[in-house]
Amino acid sequence: MNNQTNLIAPATESQIHEQQHSFSRRSERHVSRQRLAAFGPRTRFAAAALASVAVGAITIGATWAPATAVDATVDPAGNRSETRSAFVRDRADDAIVSSVVAKAMAAVTAANGKVDAPTLVADLAALNAAKEQPLLNIFGLLSKVTAGTSAVSSAVAEHDRVAAEAAAAAAAKAAAAAKAAAAAKARAATAPAVGSRPAAPANPTEAQAIARGLLASHGWADDQFGCLVQLWGHESGWRTNAGNPSSGAYGIPQALPGSKMAAYGADWQTNPETQIKWGLAYIAGRYGSPCAAWDSFQAKGWY
Repeated sequence: MNNQTNLIAPATESQIHEQQHSFSRRSERHVSRQRLAAFGPRTRFAAAALASVAVGAITIGATWAPATAVDATVDPAGNRSETRSAFVRDRADDAIVSSVVAKAMAAVTAANGKVDAPTLVADLAALNAAKEQPLLNIFGLLSKVTAGTSAVSSAVAEHDRVAAEAAAAAAAKAAAAAKAAAAAKARAATAPAVGSRPAAPANPTEAQAIARGLLASHGWADDQFGCLVQLWGHESGWRTNAGNPSSGAYGIPQALPGSKMAAYGADWQTNPETQIKWGLAYIAGRYGSPCAAWDSFQAKGWY
């Protein structure tokens, strides 16, 4: 039997070093996978949450990618190691925050003097103070400012709508008033001048003197006498027997027909007082006063 002993050859120093390094790499990869498994859901949740906040035409989730990604590096020996970086800000984040702030400030400016926006102002101040923080940390503020901007903008739009309706109503009312004033002015331009009443005659006839004495019985002052003289002067010349062959009107007041005056006396054909009493009653009932009857005569040519 040989005196040879079965011995395991001792490992060289390089082999020992390689085994240790391989074990270390496997441990690191195991720990890295555990960290990724724990971190992954949080990253997906954050991205999904941010994707739900729309800022005008910008959707946060569409432009923001969390910087907490897994960085993979390969050393010269071909060994792959994985590490996780912390949340950091990037240009996309800055653009999102700037857009939210700009729109909120525009809404506050538009609301000035129209609607109150204290909540949005306070939230905007808080966002300005924290806008340099990572996007995920100020997600709640972004949501509040976005919602507040929308609410204030809607309130401003409603205020403007009501104000526009009120302005339109006021303009329509002013236009109607201007139209009425123009119509009144036009009527005044075509009507006879009230201030230029005819003067009473210095020497009235007997019939005119009778009429003057009867004015007071209708509550008229003596200033109506000049109008009455002119009116019946044009109608009949103050003649008791004046007749209109075309119409049949008769007497001083030109009653049509003349027989109407019989209600004031059987002598209606010859007595000036009977005719004048009927004529004054007719003027009072139809026009209210001799001068009003004279104005109508001037405008139409008859009374």
